[in-house]
Amino acid sequence: MMNTNKKQLVCQSVIGEITSPLGGVNPYRVTPEGRPDIYPGVGGITYNLRIGDGACGLFADHVEPGVSISNFTKMGGQDGPNRALNLFSCAGNQAKVVTGDAKGSIGKVTGKHGGIEHVLLDFSPKVLEKLVIGDKIQIKAFGCGLQMTDFPEIRICNIDPDLLAKIPIQQLKNGKLEFPVTHTIPAKIMGSGIGSMHSHSGDYDIQLFDKPTVQEFGLDDLKLGDFVAITDADASYGRIYKTGGLVIGIVVHSDCVLAGHGPGVMVVMSSKDGQIVSKINKRANLKHYFAKK
Repeated sequence: MMNTNKKQLVCQSVIGEITSPLGGVNPYRVTPEGRPDIYPGVGGITYNLRIGDGACGLFADHVEPGVSISNFTKMGGQDGPNRALNLFSCAGNQAKVVTGDAKGSIGKVTGKHGGIEHVLLDFSPKVLEKLVIGDKIQIKAFGCGLQMTDFPEIRICNIDPDLLAKIPIQQLKNGKLEFPVTHTIPAKIMGSGIGSMHSHSGDYDIQLFDKPTVQEFGLDDLKLGDFVAITDADASYGRIYKTGGLVIGIVVHSDCVLAGHGPGVMVVMSSKDGQIVSKINKRANLKHYFAKK
């Protein structure tokens, strides 16, 4: 059990409504090999894709598991409510349906998707069948400002303190922190999302177009909800390449066909100077941790 500043944190409501999938005037997406096709993408209620399912090999592009929400409220022409929803929601937060046939049902936040600025939620199949586009879902946003008091140099974001407590993190004799992950990923294949000014919303993508790298690191079996380690990277404030750094993140959306894109990773922890080391554990997935009491 890691010592944290949990008692200092504020728990505050944020709300969104289930979004509709989007289509464009030109519906085709072109792969790096020059092949055009029409793919299901972001938004809506995805009935047959949840955390624990494979993130790769789908006939899809940026598909989000479970339920996707945004806050369309406009305040003086600004999108502040949706920014708040995306900044303050954290993986593991409670999400409660507050309108519609599924009113009162409880789910969990699984991630955030940049660009489209969606918050992603997991519900049981029975609840998914009752939900409709436009239903409102309120989140108990808790986790912003979380720190491990014994490791002040390690940055934490986007994770509920109670979820963090379920992860078997170990402090090693050399003083470093060992974090369980399903895969390690070299920073050289990280794409869209690099250069963001902060890591408190959105994600950045694992490019899977180089087959030798995919085979070397076993990335073809990435799953939605996997905790992964990105080596030689830092996301303490913005997402950058940094020798010796390490980023821990959660796989939040599916593989993609567009150049520079791939399964998205939401940052949860970062060390610019190697204070975190990773250990392979194939059970390091949100589905497993959510099931733990």
